[in-house]
Amino acid sequence: MSLRLHFHGAARTVTGSCFLLETNAARVLVDCGMFQGSKEERELNYQHFPFRAAGLNALCLTHAHIDHSGLVPKLVKAGFDGPIYATPGTVDLASIMLPDSGYIQEMEVNQLNRRNSRRGRETVSPIYTQEDAVASLKQFRPVAYGQWQDIAPGFRARYWNAGHLLGSASIEMQVTHGEGEKPTRLLFSGDIGPDHKLLQPDPDGPRDLDYVVLESTYGDTDRAGTTIDRRRRMLRDEVRAATRPSGVLLIPSFAVERTQELLVDLMELMEAGELPDIPILIDSPLASKASAIFKQHAGELKNGRDLVQALESRWVRFTETVEQSKAIDRIHSFHIIIAASGMCEAGRIRHHLKAWLWRDEATVFFVGFQAQGTLGRILQDGTSKVRIHGEEIKVRARMRALDLYSGHADAPELKAWLSDRLPVRRGVFLVHGEDPSLKALQSSLADLDPVLGAIIPEIDDVYDLAGDQAVRIERNEERLPPASAGHRDWHNDYAELLLAINDAIEAAAGRKAKGVVIRRIRDALKDGAHS
Repeated sequence: MSLRLHFHGAARTVTGSCFLLETNAARVLVDCGMFQGSKEERELNYQHFPFRAAGLNALCLTHAHIDHSGLVPKLVKAGFDGPIYATPGTVDLASIMLPDSGYIQEMEVNQLNRRNSRRGRETVSPIYTQEDAVASLKQFRPVAYGQWQDIAPGFRARYWNAGHLLGSASIEMQVTHGEGEKPTRLLFSGDIGPDHKLLQPDPDGPRDLDYVVLESTYGDTDRAGTTIDRRRRMLRDEVRAATRPSGVLLIPSFAVERTQELLVDLMELMEAGELPDIPILIDSPLASKASAIFKQHAGELKNGRDLVQALESRWVRFTETVEQSKAIDRIHSFHIIIAASGMCEAGRIRHHLKAWLWRDEATVFFVGFQAQGTLGRILQDGTSKVRIHGEEIKVRARMRALDLYSGHADAPELKAWLSDRLPVRRGVFLVHGEDPSLKALQSSLADLDPVLGAIIPEIDDVYDLAGDQAVRIERNEERLPPASAGHRDWHNDYAELLLAINDAIEAAAGRKAKGVVIRRIRDALKDGAHS
């Protein structure tokens, strides 16, 4: 009897989490996340699944973040009709996040199709619609932490609090794949929360496993000395430095949990007199809905009472409609705008960036991970110009970042978490990270247990787990070349080239000089076409 593990996402990249466990008797999917990052990676969202959706027995979700759950409606649309197991917190958050994802896709595709029609190009369809997302919610089945759940023939699962997000879980899987054989025990970490999380407990999990699939987003980072008080002091200093009489502090933030943590800290600083009273605009309908769910679950959260007080502060305003969002532009005193998405890839933050990036009284403040190829990463790395909605924008705003709001454990915390899971007899797979973090964590884990091998799989790799150790099986096709995963792609280079061409033409003095630049570019294009 066989047991195979397929890595269909989050392999050498931080998004698109998707793992398929397969025996002769059943097939179970763990996570079905959307790819973010470079355009080449995002295009995977539009392709057919590399497995047959209708043949799956069950789907188990670690949590509701879109890079772990965002393709669930597409999966259902493709023929999956089985149960989707998730904690009650994840079920509640998915009930707003997935329809919101469908709505955003419909709106963005409508905008794109208007541009395509004007250019004489073919129109495209969204990955799924808001209606598709709502329909998929019928298949969700809530499961409590710590209780075994039979999910498919030969499969049972148990959920452990991962300390990352409301409802987040590490999923322990026990798989019987041969008559009379001892079950194989696997643990999918999901996203592991850091030690000093404002709203979540420390992550938990079982010991004595055969395999662990471990996230490694910050596998090369050590946030030594992190405390909530230190984080608040650093936040205070950033807000003070950003304050301008008619300025703004723009915070691209994930609508779920990151926004709520920021609100608590900002309100604590204002109440303590560390900051003056500042209007805080939460420009995200999703954040508004998520905050209502957090209030419902306040009794399950650390510092839940503080969160409720922050959400009800007179200095905090949630915007729902497009008109309310546009009205923010009429504020002329210093204010703070928190808007999704956290990597600036979609949503209202892009409109605020378009309005403020060219102004030196603005500060853009990153409080979360920015994947390679995203607009957030490009801005954070110090670009001088960007293109947003097809328009060229000069960047004069200050770029600042504070990593202490991350919902992910750093390298020492990941190592400590894995140490508490020992013994892990057959191997560890490192996922959900870019090359530097993956390799750094792989090296670090070598001294945890010299016998324990840390494997770094690639997109669509398949491993046979039936023997004493994992054996890689050759893939039939390649959806994404390994060199493209977790890296900038040609789309990023193309956008930079367009900006560079504009700069070169503008810098040329006079009509004749500009013509020379244009001719040289044309000659270079001709030479390239013939080479």
